[in-house]
Amino acid sequence: MLGKTAGGLYWMARYRERMENMARMIEAGQRIALTRSDDEDEWKSVMQAAGALDGYRAAHDAIAKDAAIDWMLRDRNNPSSVMSALEDARTNAKLVRTAITREVWESINSAWISLKKVLARKVGERDLPEALMMVRQRSSLIRGAMLGTMLRNDIYDFLRIGAYIERADNTARILDVKYYVLLPSSAGVGTSLDNAQWTSILASVSGLGGYRMTYGQQVRAASIAQFLIRDRRMPRSLAFCCDAILESLRSLEKDYGREGPSSEAAQVLCALVSGREIEAIIEQGLHEFLQETLRMVAALGAQIEEDYRFYV
Repeated sequence: MLGKTAGGLYWMARYRERMENMARMIEAGQRIALTRSDDEDEWKSVMQAAGALDGYRAAHDAIAKDAAIDWMLRDRNNPSSVMSALEDARTNAKLVRTAITREVWESINSAWISLKKVLARKVGERDLPEALMMVRQRSSLIRGAMLGTMLRNDIYDFLRIGAYIERADNTARILDVKYYVLLPSSAGVGTSLDNAQWTSILASVSGLGGYRMTYGQQVRAASIAQFLIRDRRMPRSLAFCCDAILESLRSLEKDYGREGPSSEAAQVLCALVSGREIEAIIEQGLHEFLQETLRMVAALGAQIEEDYRFYV
């Protein structure tokens, strides 16, 4: 496969995942807003975790809820906004049109047409839940088309790697929103405010039902961190993402008959995520652990691009 084609597949999947993840970040901000009175600090925290704060500040004089949501949802000047990510996914899909099935292309193109209409103007607070639900549904349709119609070959491996690199990044960021920047102080740990925020984080990654099946109704920070970092049954956990990335990299190595540095980097990332008990991670600093995870995920993505010559 040409490196340019591999890169188009990888980035198509990353941008598809990113559009959904940005919608989930907005939902997390909306839910947590119900437990806080300071909109400016809240949305600053969410945009900081999403990596969108610097761009927002360059374009706006002050942080306000409506402007922050619009920046993350539909502003073309924000390369990570939902609409920007969807357009980039569609652009990459056009680039690799002959490598994907008709159903995958039609699901992406249909999502672009529908969401372009819905997001043509600023979305009001009353209509926001429906718009975010539509983003998630359209993303799920694309993912379903990939799962249901693509051959399990190197094309599928690059799609899968892109999706799980992006998802691992997002899960770490959503956890960091709560633990580092949203909880005002250690005095809040275990309070009703703390519990409501953790529940909101679980809901934003569609993990509330799975958590309750595993741990019951009791909300504990350590249990939630365990669930979202180390539980291999949870599709959005860091461990699940790492395993999927490593599995697909090994599949590519088998197809191409060579092992690249990216596989070693993925093994190191998996060891970081699974190598320590959650109590030790929290004691040594969950924020620091998540920042190291984000750095390693970014480095792994760059190494994959280099190993498979995405721009050649």
